[in-house]
Amino acid sequence: MGELTEIIKLDATDSTNLYLKDLLLSQELLDYTTVVTKNQRKGRGQLGTIWETEEGKNLTFSVLKNLGSCKVSEQFKLNICVSLAVYDALNQYEVPNIKIKWPNDIMSGSFKICGILIENLLKGQFIKNVIIGIGLNVNQTQFGTLTKASSLSGVMGRQFDLNELLASLRSNLKLRLDAINQKTFQQLQTEYEQLLFRKDKPSTFKNQQEELFMGIIRGISEEGKLIVELEDDSVQKYDLKEVTLQY
Repeated sequence: MGELTEIIKLDATDSTNLYLKDLLLSQELLDYTTVVTKNQRKGRGQLGTIWETEEGKNLTFSVLKNLGSCKVSEQFKLNICVSLAVYDALNQYEVPNIKIKWPNDIMSGSFKICGILIENLLKGQFIKNVIIGIGLNVNQTQFGTLTKASSLSGVMGRQFDLNELLASLRSNLKLRLDAINQKTFQQLQTEYEQLLFRKDKPSTFKNQQEELFMGIIRGISEEGKLIVELEDDSVQKYDLKEVTLQY
């Protein structure tokens, strides 16, 4: 598969995604160039949420993938490949009960252990480059008021080597993304849906009006929308901004 060598290590930065994006504007970068930091001061999650991490205890990094021919309409295929790559890496460490909480939070049981932020850099109707930001809770065990957060150490009761984990995550990202065109969306969709958190279980959701409603997750659409069967047996598709799963 070839060695992945391009790693930029920082003691601290506001955001590894922003650092990598700025670097890309000033120079050509190799595929899978990675920026990793011990302390990310302003890490972001989906919809601008803040990702908090204890210095030196977790993995906070961003990876560049040059694409060129991936259509903007196929961007959720990228999302699936990245989520599955993280699953593959954690599964090799025998992390228990790994699930993907739509669209791309990684869970162990009912605890969130990893967040992913994917930023696409466009050229016309194509995604030219993608920057993949990953925040994995590893050796941190205290999360304050974040009762639904945990870490690899928290769920497995031991410490992990951050460099080994980073190497595993990068190699699995390379495997998945290099082969992105070898599988149809439907094949990837099947893999993703098998790991979907709360799939086929009655769940509570909150809409944009802060109203709660019941539904059952049935899958995802090709555009990446969440397919939910409602109490009146109708089926609705929801975008990320339209609904939040309560758990």
